[in-house]
Amino acid sequence: MVAPAIVAPPELTAGEELLREPPREPLSKLSLALPPVPEVKNEWAGTPFFRPLAIQSAVFESMGRTIAISGVASVPLDESCVYEGVSWPCGVRARSAFRMWLRGRALVCQLPDEEKPVTSARCRLAKQDAGAWLVANGWARAAPDGPYVVAEEKARNAGMGIFGAPPDTSSVAKVPDAPVSTSAESQPIMTEEGVDPQPTLGPQLAFPPAPPAP
Repeated sequence: MVAPAIVAPPELTAGEELLREPPREPLSKLSLALPPVPEVKNEWAGTPFFRPLAIQSAVFESMGRTIAISGVASVPLDESCVYEGVSWPCGVRARSAFRMWLRGRALVCQLPDEEKPVTSARCRLAKQDAGAWLVANGWARAAPDGPYVVAEEKARNAGMGIFGAPPDTSSVAKVPDAPVSTSAESQPIMTEEGVDPQPTLGPQLAFPPAPPAP
C-alpha cells in the first residue's frame, strides 16, 4: 500500500490499477536465517551406575539395583566347562573376568520404565558395549534373538573364555611355609596371669626392681 501522506501515488488513467511485483531475490545469502540444527539423539544416553560389582558373568549390582546385561545369557556360578577332558569352574572364572574388566568403573545403562528385581538393560563402559565385550571374549553366551550371535560364533571358533582351555596357574609362585623356630626367643613367656601367647621379638632384658615409694 502506498501511503498518500508520505509518498504521492502515481498518476493513473481511468481503469488502471496498481499491481504488486514479487520481491526480488536477496543479493547475498549471508542475510538469510540458517535452518535449525537438527537435534542429534545420543543412542547411548542412560543412567550411570557407580562402583558396579559383578555377581555373575553378565549380572552386576550397583546403587541398590541388580542389572543383567541385555542380549546375553550369563554363565551361572556353579557351571563347569570341559576342555579336552579337563573340567574347570568356568562360571566363577567368567565372573572374575567381568569384575576385572569393570574394576569399579561406572556403567551407563538404558533402563526400561518398569522396575523389576533383576532389570535387563543395555549397558556400556565408556564407549564400549558391555554385552559385545562379554560375548566376544567368551565370558557370556549370546541370546538366540540378540545382536551378538555372530560374536559368539567367532568366540567359539577362537576358543575364547568358557569355550577354551582353563586358565594356566602353573606360573603362579607358591609361597613356602614359614619355618618353625625352636629357639628360646620364640618360646612363650610365663607371666603371673599364665602363658603370654605372643612370642618375644628379641632377648628379654632384666631391669632392677623399682625402689619403694617414700
